[in-house]
Amino acid sequence: MSDMTKTMVANQLQKRGINDTAVLDAMSIIPRHRFVSKIYRPMAYTDNPLPIGHGQTISQPYIVALMTELLQVDLKQKVLEIGTGCGYQTALLCILTKRVITLEVLSTLSTKSRKRLKTLGYDNVDCHCADGKNGWSKEAPYDRILVSAAPETIPEVLIEQLAPNGRMVIPIGPLYNQFIYIITKNQNGHVNKEKSTPVRFVPLV
Repeated sequence: MSDMTKTMVANQLQKRGINDTAVLDAMSIIPRHRFVSKIYRPMAYTDNPLPIGHGQTISQPYIVALMTELLQVDLKQKVLEIGTGCGYQTALLCILTKRVITLEVLSTLSTKSRKRLKTLGYDNVDCHCADGKNGWSKEAPYDRILVSAAPETIPEVLIEQLAPNGRMVIPIGPLYNQFIYIITKNQNGHVNKEKSTPVRFVPLV
């Protein structure tokens, strides 16, 4: 663990209530600076979102950790990620679960992320350039779904692709009035929606 990563985990995550040891351990070994352009690398471990091009951002470390902790992933699950972006959140999921299917609507970002994840040795992920609002029905249902961009309403198709006993974490709302929602589906298919932390994500386009 580098000094910058150690400081990030201790000051930005643990001090703010992130206590899932698997999440903390995973974030301590991911080289966050490899997921941003060289100009932003000096700021890679600060608790801020950073531009990754095309009007998109890499989320601040705390939000990445919080959403992953809320997702409650384990090593037996198949996870659908909507919004690959630069691949940082994807890398975290790769460490924490069995298999990741990640979707990115912007082809340039999707291509770069696929190459980056392969270079860094994350081999349990399938990257697709696709519209995340439609999910990825070919491999549904999913044990977990994580959405890294904000639609104004919860896409019903994603709820449909959630497995029984599944869980989805998703930001919902217009730009200045967004909240994380935790969507759960029980064994009988009953869906529960729980409103959580206020956030600000780029729109799900």
